[in-house]
Amino acid sequence: MFWKFDLHTASQVEKLLEKEDVTLKELLDEDDVLQECKAQNQRLLLFLSQDSSLLELISLITHEPPSDREEKLRYKHANTACELLTCDVAIINDKVGGDDCLLNTLYSFLEQNPPLNPLLASFFSKTFGSLISRKTEQTISFLKKKEGFITLVLKHMDTSAMMDLLLRLISCVEPAPVRQDVLTWLDEQKLIQRVTELIHPHIDNERQSNASQTLCDIIRMSRDQASLLQEPSDPDPLLATLELQQSVEALLKNMFEGDNSEVCIINGTQVLLTLLETRKPGVELIDSASQGLEKSYTVNNSILLGIQPYLKHYQHLLLNPPKKCSMLTTLGILEEPFGNARLHACRLLAALLHTIAPRIHYELCQLDMINLILDLFFKFTWNNFLHVQVEQCVFAILHQAVPEGTTQHSPDIQTYAHFCDNNTLLKHLLVQRILDAWEENDKTQAEGGMRRGYMGHLTRIANAVVQCGDKEPAQAQITQLISELPEDYKARWKTFVDETLAEINKKNAVDLVFSDYQIQQMTANFVDQFGFNDDEFGEHDDIVCFINKGAFTVKAPDHIRTDSSWPPTAIDVDFRIMSDTVTYLQGCR
Repeated sequence: MFWKFDLHTASQVEKLLEKEDVTLKELLDEDDVLQECKAQNQRLLLFLSQDSSLLELISLITHEPPSDREEKLRYKHANTACELLTCDVAIINDKVGGDDCLLNTLYSFLEQNPPLNPLLASFFSKTFGSLISRKTEQTISFLKKKEGFITLVLKHMDTSAMMDLLLRLISCVEPAPVRQDVLTWLDEQKLIQRVTELIHPHIDNERQSNASQTLCDIIRMSRDQASLLQEPSDPDPLLATLELQQSVEALLKNMFEGDNSEVCIINGTQVLLTLLETRKPGVELIDSASQGLEKSYTVNNSILLGIQPYLKHYQHLLLNPPKKCSMLTTLGILEEPFGNARLHACRLLAALLHTIAPRIHYELCQLDMINLILDLFFKFTWNNFLHVQVEQCVFAILHQAVPEGTTQHSPDIQTYAHFCDNNTLLKHLLVQRILDAWEENDKTQAEGGMRRGYMGHLTRIANAVVQCGDKEPAQAQITQLISELPEDYKARWKTFVDETLAEINKKNAVDLVFSDYQIQQMTANFVDQFGFNDDEFGEHDDIVCFINKGAFTVKAPDHIRTDSSWPPTAIDVDFRIMSDTVTYLQGCR
């Protein structure tokens, strides 16, 4: 048997370690040095844990490699050195984490003038992050002694690795009491205020973007951490600072200082949107436009109080956006691009309308921002990103309810009544706009033009108005507004609902059956469930359709397969795109 023979060959690392004058770089050139280290090769670990070896490893990840080396091999030693320092070997962790001389050598990388080499910065961040996780108390104690640590990290915030280092410091510290101590220390260092200062028109774009992402990640991580705790614990001081009214106001003041800076507005608004989040972010396969968006939720009042005085700035932004050059699109030249800044303003508006905040809603009505975004909806015919946000705004308004516990003596009830009055005005205008836009689209298509890009969203909005007229809380208002419509609009609306909209809904409800499968909501396990059985593929049961030089197979429905006239001589397959859902409509002739 082959196992009777000793076929084991010594690794090249072992052979090198037998040399008295072996160098670290010779070992780093070997492909299996990392594997041998993880396998606890004692001779190798003894060599690597020497002070001189560790000092050289740290030097490799903190200093530029020689420029005369071939580019693809230039960072090979640095990469391998980083992997050895972070491979979770106890003797290496203990030596580096317990030696201030080695830590100071590693820390000296931060003391360089910007910009940092991004690759070396990632090696540095990974190594320090590993020490924070595995030698927590020693590493945190070392950093606390460095008075300028936060200043140096923020100075290099244009490098994303510095953002990663901060987040490791916040999220990778255990146990809970030590983590709370670290968060308190960072709060005392004014971390939130200093990161917020980086979101400013005078700061370069990279630092702004990384600062914004850092604040967003702090918010999400802190809330996720709190939701996982089984027992009550002290509040996260960083999150508490972020949610303060003065913190929100300071952010908004920076954003709108001087001329509108699109980058600054986008980055700042992303932080506000994260503060307004109530659900854990992630990929949602279920159609978010129809699943639960009608539910309002509460938000920390200090956040809303901070936002309210600056709503007029967002109104000005929607009316007077940052100047943008014309853009060539597949539909021709777009003279006035909508822009990401205005899109973020609409996203913020949608988020605010989904909160239970009567005063904010009243302020939005006073600024006429709802009608303003409706104007933009119809003006930017092909911007579906905008259409989605406006659709969500309309859904939020239609499903707006009086906050629980509010009575006629509550201080906000008069404000809420004003908001309802403005809602009625909005819905009145909305009904007329739906009818006018629909007729304009029909006229355009009749003349040979293209179907307008917002028609799918307009269909959903029209259905929402009809459905909300049948249930609380908007039933009474919608019934009243329909009855108050001018006679011509009242008749047009009835005809539209009973005929045009009903016919479209009927078409959109038609199922094209692939075997016995019907179109269904995309859920997390859809991919696992989707498929065909082998016996469902019959030689004569399928026909292949060629559309735009592409082919796909359409399965004959059971009731047609029994007919001798199958397969048909021709088949029409109409693809209709409604928001994010593709519905296939089949008709045979």
